[in-house]
Amino acid sequence: MDIKSNMLKNELNLSKYATKSSDAIRFKESSDDIRPAYFRDIDRIIYSLSYTRYIDKTQVFSNNDNDNISKRMTHVQMVSKIARTIGRALNLNEDLIEAASLGHDLGHVPFGHVGESILNDLSLKYNEGYFNHNIQSVRTLMFVENFGLGNNITVQVLDAIMCHNGELVESKYMPVKKTKDEFLEEYYNSYEEAGANKSMRPMTLEGCVVRISDVIAYIGRDIEDAVRLGVIDISDIPVDIINVLGSNNSEIINTIVLDIIENSYDKPYISMSKDIFKAIVDLKDFNYKKIYSKANTKEKIEEYKKQFAYLFEQYLANVNNKESKIYNVFLKNMSNEYLNTTSDARKVMDYIAGMTDDYFLAEYKRLIKK
Repeated sequence: MDIKSNMLKNELNLSKYATKSSDAIRFKESSDDIRPAYFRDIDRIIYSLSYTRYIDKTQVFSNNDNDNISKRMTHVQMVSKIARTIGRALNLNEDLIEAASLGHDLGHVPFGHVGESILNDLSLKYNEGYFNHNIQSVRTLMFVENFGLGNNITVQVLDAIMCHNGELVESKYMPVKKTKDEFLEEYYNSYEEAGANKSMRPMTLEGCVVRISDVIAYIGRDIEDAVRLGVIDISDIPVDIINVLGSNNSEIINTIVLDIIENSYDKPYISMSKDIFKAIVDLKDFNYKKIYSKANTKEKIEEYKKQFAYLFEQYLANVNNKESKIYNVFLKNMSNEYLNTTSDARKVMDYIAGMTDDYFLAEYKRLIKK
């Protein structure tokens, strides 16, 4: 057996519903090596600059000095581990699952979903369409990384990233076959149509696994973080939810994962039992009411809005100024392809969306002093 065949030997036992490496589609032809297609995507993602910046991006809680509170980096690793566990049990392609899991939040902006909402308002104000972090994750890998030339990630991985929306929970996830052109149509349509995210469905079963694993990864962990920060007490969780899912993150993950495996084995979809699905929906509703709504005060959100707007205006006014920070840090080494096909407002959005929380705040302090 040669080396390349050895790298692919696990695919001999994959489910008939799994996505094979031979199915991989890229937008640009790529020179071959010993790595299977999706395995190579993992490498391209973890070596990207945007992956490095996960380490200092908010998951839910910003501006706290507790080092045990989750960051975006820990979240994507948890998604990857949970999704790979489900994928291995169901004999799916773990390489595709890992690549999509690790790349799914690359487009998240400073301060999590609050920052995403603010940047969406600015995007609409400057006629750049709707801004969604999952779409920005795809854009980052296709048009921003590698000096604006993109990382040439497979369509299957890009699609799983685009369709990962963990805010939407369903009892059954059925993949929808897509061509390369259909993927692009969904991608571009998301900028024009409000709520387009809600109708997207992954093209692979592996993408469906990543989507539900995003929910599993955050729903219990966010509770643990909230308890550590004193936002809630564990006794606040309704007893009927605890009786079904468990009383801590470990139990919650284990219960949901085993239920999904039991209900999805050797099936062309990912599913869970009615009791587990209801408990997840109820727990998610609890989290929104008791945790996410309290993660930032109204005053803090208004402060973020002011900071985002100020930075946006400053960068836009200086986007072509070769002495400016946005030029020297971000635009100076970008390809002509990126510079010539990207509007000034989009360049600013790409720059801000890629920032860590600390860099964003440092930039605001620097510019406000001028």
